Amino acid sequence: MSETNIVVVGLGYVGIPVATAVSEIENFEVFGLDIDQEKITGLREKKDFSMTTDYSVVQQADKIIICLPTPVKDDAEPDLSIIQSSLTEVEKNLKAKTDIIIESTINPGVCDEKIIPLLEKNEKKLGRDFTLSHCPERINPGDNRWNVTNIPRVLGSKDEEVAKRIKRFYEEFIDANVKVVSDVRVAEATKIVENSFRDINIAFVNELAQSFDILGIDIKEVIDAASTKPFGFLPHYPGCGVGGHCIPVDPYYLINDAKVNGFTHDFLRMAREINEYMPEYTVRKVIEGLNSLEKSVKSTKIAVLGLSYKAGVEDMRGSPALKIVKELTEMEGVVEKYDPYVTENSLNDVLKHAEVAVIATDHEEIKNNQDWKNINLLVDGRNCLDKNQIEKEGILYEGIGR
Repeated sequence: MSETNIVVVGLGYVGIPVATAVSEIENFEVFGLDIDQEKITGLREKKDFSMTTDYSVVQQADKIIICLPTPVKDDAEPDLSIIQSSLTEVEKNLKAKTDIIIESTINPGVCDEKIIPLLEKNEKKLGRDFTLSHCPERINPGDNRWNVTNIPRVLGSKDEEVAKRIKRFYEEFIDANVKVVSDVRVAEATKIVENSFRDINIAFVNELAQSFDILGIDIKEVIDAASTKPFGFLPHYPGCGVGGHCIPVDPYYLINDAKVNGFTHDFLRMAREINEYMPEYTVRKVIEGLNSLEKSVKSTKIAVLGLSYKAGVEDMRGSPALKIVKELTEMEGVVEKYDPYVTENSLNDVLKHAEVAVIATDHEEIKNNQDWKNINLLVDGRNCLDKNQIEKEGILYEGIGR
């Protein structure tokens, strides 16, 4: 069989595992493309596929997989500049009949309204010079069970025969179902809906946490009890905020796309507001806890434990911990930070002199700690510790809705 050249554009948390999985398949020659030379230098010792910063590698490509970030701007407007800039360079180097697959998260209509016109701007034509499909990434960083090779995928294309071909390609390295939908717009919408669903449900329990806090009801116990129902209930848990590169971002793509087209997503926007407030709510728990001890944040030594947006990873994008640190520092608290994946200090060193501990990320190293003896107030932003045990040690415990 002849060799198929695959170029994966963007060597981040999506591109690296995709390129790695494809490179393990016989007759696929993989090239990783990224503009960050330092990143490539660091990866070359760990990965078995070729890497470059030179877009001329696209001239060899039979298939191009776009795995670039699509963040939002400070005003929550979608920022497609990274993917547009990259595709401009891709277009300059396209050879005839190249399959282009977008894995980046985009809102409905982006392929039709932005990507195709960009790729056609120099007299190239969809169907003649290139094909376009959308197979939105599904990756859960830090998850040992679900990975790029076993998570089912959704695929949309501008052509039915192309969709069949791209489906066969993904089935070469994915041991899971690849569902073909009727159009790229459906595929675009699918990823946005998946993460908006999670954001809405997290917002629901975050609002309940604030209510139950006033009512004196332990929300964790309530959710655990509700989870005994074998149908019609899907447990989500409250926390000090929602971070990362998907859940706090993707709803804004749908909100803004709908707004442009004359519809207002009140429900989605409200969910975003609730979840964005949770770091501030957590700081309020610190203030209230200290007040009950007749102290204030000012000059108090506070250990913020966990800086990444979720347990088991080092990624700090959108992490609520950063907002918590910022607010406590602005209130003149003496803040020291610890994260087993980010900082070089030890948990014991940070806790040695702290009066207050705020758990912002439930890393195993933090959950398994048994020595809180110097702490007067523990604010558990992930409800990951045994409340009763902490209180038995004479420590004031504040959870999120507990």
